[in-house]
Amino acid sequence: MTDENISRLEINGKEIILIGTAHVSKTSAEQVKEVIAAENPDSVCVELDEQRYKSITEGSKWKETDIFQVIKDKKATLLLMNLAISSFQKRMASQFGINPGQEMIQGIESAKEIGADLVLADRNIQVTFSRIWRGIGLKGKFMLLTQVIASIFTNETISEDELEKMKSQDMIDSMLDEFTESFPRLKKPLIDERDQYLAQKIKEAPGEKVVAVLGAAHVPGIKEQIKSDHDLEQLTKLPPKSKIPKIIGWTIPIFIIALIVTTFITNQEAGIAQVISWILWNGSLSALGTLLAFGHPLAVLTAFIAAPITSLEPFLAAGWFAGFVQAYFKRPSVQDFESLSTDVHSFKGFWNNKVTRVLLVVIFANLGSSLGTFVGGADVIRLFIEHF
Repeated sequence: MTDENISRLEINGKEIILIGTAHVSKTSAEQVKEVIAAENPDSVCVELDEQRYKSITEGSKWKETDIFQVIKDKKATLLLMNLAISSFQKRMASQFGINPGQEMIQGIESAKEIGADLVLADRNIQVTFSRIWRGIGLKGKFMLLTQVIASIFTNETISEDELEKMKSQDMIDSMLDEFTESFPRLKKPLIDERDQYLAQKIKEAPGEKVVAVLGAAHVPGIKEQIKSDHDLEQLTKLPPKSKIPKIIGWTIPIFIIALIVTTFITNQEAGIAQVISWILWNGSLSALGTLLAFGHPLAVLTAFIAAPITSLEPFLAAGWFAGFVQAYFKRPSVQDFESLSTDVHSFKGFWNNKVTRVLLVVIFANLGSSLGTFVGGADVIRLFIEHF
């Protein structure tokens, strides 16, 4: 069987067949079934990790996930990224009558049908996101978050012909070249490192014949990387956190506290005025932001109490606490996340969706707290100067 989306390799006496797919293409899913049935491999590798495998095979359980628990477990970033990816794929897939990731599901089912070993060949998605987040800098983080949010709220369509063209090697190489020029630090952990990880897992798959079901973007890189050996342990290590944000984050609150303490020592009345000013500006503006987001009354109260404290602690944010309270009393489910792509296109849906409500509370409470820090800090400095 020959096809421009199929690549055949011989590595260390092992026959490896790579199938380049589009994640929402009906043709790709059908081709995966045909190739595995015709080749009868010893192993089938799929571009999934354990978490995404469970998400695909236990879809109904995932829909019932308690989002508040997800936030408590510090998996909010993973959920947000998955939302961005699945939201885009879901809109395209709905046009063609196919579920996102159907080619991976087909690979799993076909492996079971022929009794082949199933290999989850991709790196843990949380590791990938962590390596991206820690390696792209402040500007990169802003750009990435902007793109993620934009991808959630966009309503993009694409023809099936265009989808199939995306699988050609020339198109993929062109896309990656452009991606590298605009955001090279993101391409390394997202594409290059995963190419190395996937290549090594495919090469280590049991048996003499292996079929690998992959997104077409990875095929050129894997064909190159599979010629070399790669350290999987090194590829799953998290880079150390930079100390610069921590230093900068503590400088401002230490400065504010020092001014208040100094004022207190020399003039207790002026020091009390500084504390009151700091509390009122931070608390009131953060609470106002939560109120503008139509937050729960207790979320508004939480923002007022938390903001003056979190503004002096660089790794806490008033919006997190207000968001937790909002999520507790108006707890969103994954179904709310899945309906975002349609809800955000109407004013009623935007305001009624529990996910967008929590996001609005977090954002507006943090914006209010940031403004309160600026205004309250300026007033603390004013009172200090007036006293001295």
